[in-house]
Amino acid sequence: MDNVKAAAYLRRYEGFSKLPYKCPTGHLTIGYGHNLENGISAAAAEFILQEDLARAERAVKDSFPWWWKLDDARQFVLVDMAFNMGQAGLKGFKKMLAAIESGDFDKAAEEMLDSKYGRQVVHRARLNAEIMKTGEW
Repeated sequence: MDNVKAAAYLRRYEGFSKLPYKCPTGHLTIGYGHNLENGISAAAAEFILQEDLARAERAVKDSFPWWWKLDDARQFVLVDMAFNMGQAGLKGFKKMLAAIESGDFDKAAEEMLDSKYGRQVVHRARLNAEIMKTGEW
């Protein structure tokens, strides 16, 4: 079978939806008619992860002009937090962000842990706080 022609045909008649919807038979569907009840492959999940990670990084870079001054590990903490709770959620950490901008990483870690985030994702928050303090992965 010619996969290029087959894919073009399916794109034409299935149409594209970036958001999940119920198809006429009631199945939750996304993309070009992909039935989400069938799940996704590990390769598709990895692709989505990389796209979501890049989106979170762009959002952090665009929101915090001082981001580029941080080391790689501390940059990652901000990206991870944006990935986990969204850019709006990260922006709510005003005291933590001010501490990071001023270079007070101990205070930033304290603020991170003294939050709903710190209480909800305890292990992840503790690891991120330690990375923020030390600048080491």
